[in-house]
Amino acid sequence: MYQFDITAGDKAELYRDILSALDALTADEPDAVANMANAAALLWQYLPDLNWSGFYRLVADELVLGPFQGKPACIRIAIGSGVCGTAAQTRETQLVADVHAFPGHIACDAASASELVVPIVHDGRLIGVLDLDSPRPGRFDADDARGCEAIAALLAPRIA
Repeated sequence: MYQFDITAGDKAELYRDILSALDALTADEPDAVANMANAAALLWQYLPDLNWSGFYRLVADELVLGPFQGKPACIRIAIGSGVCGTAAQTRETQLVADVHAFPGHIACDAASASELVVPIVHDGRLIGVLDLDSPRPGRFDADDARGCEAIAALLAPRIA
């Protein structure tokens, strides 16, 4: 069993602590699914106001559901569709304060109000996306985006 000293300080400190814990969890583990599962669980445990935390993996030419925490989710998402598909297509973080205003939003959980999706790229190749949903509008900000981009960068070679 793992125990981490993750403080509830400012967001920058929170993400530093999560990144450190995630590094410890994944450093010596070669299995991509195990690493994504522990990352999803860690984010679910320590980030407030989430109703979904997880991964979609690039399989052939679509995103396929990976390890997650939360309600059952959409299994397959086309590249370019919804927030996850847009992040995969553009390879840019999508920070969406109101998912209902996002063109083509895919409502896997009707309770989701805001979303943060970070593409995961390794050696120039898209591996998948990290997806966080919240029932609170405007839940995610630039600090969350930076923190999750650091998490994606750490994980990329460990899930490739």
